Amino acid sequence: MAFTGNFMCTSFKVELMRAVHNFTNGTGNTFKLALYDNSASFTAATTAYTATNEVANSGTYSAGGGTLTNVTPTSSGTTAFTDFADLSFTSATITAYGAMIYNDSAAGDPSVCILDFGGAKTSTAGTFTIIFPTADASNAIIRIA
Repeated sequence: MAFTGNFMCTSFKVELMRAVHNFTNGTGNTFKLALYDNSASFTAATTAYTATNEVANSGTYSAGGGTLTNVTPTSSGTTAFTDFADLSFTSATITAYGAMIYNDSAAGDPSVCILDFGGAKTSTAGTFTIIFPTADASNAIIRIA
């Protein structure tokens, strides 16, 4: 099964109400981004990180993915949002179709969101970079309106 869209995980929404996730830069939880091949099957019902169908270790990419640098949450108008600094894996040969952001600090590695790249993204013995959108109320990777 291929990636079929971008999703903010439903379990993440509930966990926000239970104070499971803290996105504050420097004092919050550790969030990671794991890359997946085209056999991965995730939906809004995805609840936790899994190594199943994760891309192979290569260069600086290893199982579990890379640690994200949080941008402290803020708001604009009635929308709250947070973002992350871009993330790169160097000297890597990777073909990824999507990713999962998850909370590596919380019990069970709960998922936050699923990102569909819209097709294969590759690097060959080079740098594989995740470029996050502008951190604002209309574009930030995680927004609550």
